[in-house]
Amino acid sequence: MRLPIFAAAFFAVLFASAGLSGLRAQEGAAQNVIVAPAVIDRFVDQVEALGTTFANESVTITANVSDKVEEILFDDGQQVERDQVLVLLRRDEQRAALEAAEAILAERRTAYNRASELERRQYTATAQLEERRAALRQAEAERDGAKARLDDREIRAPFEGVVGLRNISPGTLVTPGSVITTLDDLDPIKLDFTVPAAYLANIRPGLEIRATTTALPGREFGGAVRSVATQVDRVTRSITARAFIANEDHGLKPGLLMTVRLQKNPRDAIVIPEEALVPSGTQTFVFVIDRTNNKAERREIETGGRRPGAVEVVSGLERGELVVTHGTMQVRDGMTVNIVKEETPEQTLGRLGTTVVQ
Repeated sequence: MRLPIFAAAFFAVLFASAGLSGLRAQEGAAQNVIVAPAVIDRFVDQVEALGTTFANESVTITANVSDKVEEILFDDGQQVERDQVLVLLRRDEQRAALEAAEAILAERRTAYNRASELERRQYTATAQLEERRAALRQAEAERDGAKARLDDREIRAPFEGVVGLRNISPGTLVTPGSVITTLDDLDPIKLDFTVPAAYLANIRPGLEIRATTTALPGREFGGAVRSVATQVDRVTRSITARAFIANEDHGLKPGLLMTVRLQKNPRDAIVIPEEALVPSGTQTFVFVIDRTNNKAERREIETGGRRPGAVEVVSGLERGELVVTHGTMQVRDGMTVNIVKEETPEQTLGRLGTTVVQ
């Protein structure tokens, strides 16, 4: 009975010694890691808000007079130029009145020139010349009035933009106020949004924004604040700001709800990949690799702002220092590591979706 017990004890000690030796061998092996440098990049704080889009310029096209539509010179959704004729109303009577006014004007101009020549030669009195001048001015005014009445029958675009759906057909009798179509200038497009008054000091013209909308998934639009309201809403304690967004393809339409991210407090900061962080309670650590001996140092850092995949380091790390991004769970303070891959600053910044800061 003693022999089996003794044998069991012997093999237990033997296996324990072998396991200890294997553990020591494992502890002595260098841990494979991937590292990336701490880089300097442009960093901003973000404030989210909701906003609504508006056309840069918008107008409802109507008629000034009552008459029948003679010709429509635009299509739905067409891009038009400033002063381009959109609709022609019946204008035969006004055209004839303009021709009559121009004929009278020509006659009175001739009479005035003849009287001026006679007055210069002292063949006629100055008073008669003044009568001819007054008659000439009256004829010019009548000509201008006839031309204005004719122009009222040519409905033009007040600015460059895109027309909407037309609400009339040839032969329609339109009256003042009848809606013919709409005209919108969609590039750039306005975005009005409200933010709490607590951010008043940060909202200023020139501040960059990023905006998205569920109507156009996968697209992000950049713009800048153009102006800020002069009053804070007394009920909501918020202030309205207006940004302009480039909209060359007219993808954004007036009336869209957009999520706005304000890019405030832009600064050059030390940035590292987010996967390098090792949180412990309320503290945050990273493993910094000493280039001379490939040893890992567990170092506490203070973090600042964040964005997808990247974090700002406020203190505890210098530009160019290498941090472990893969293998942090197996690394210990003072351990020798084997760097299987070291990213360059360009690769790190490119992976984080940013650009290199020289």
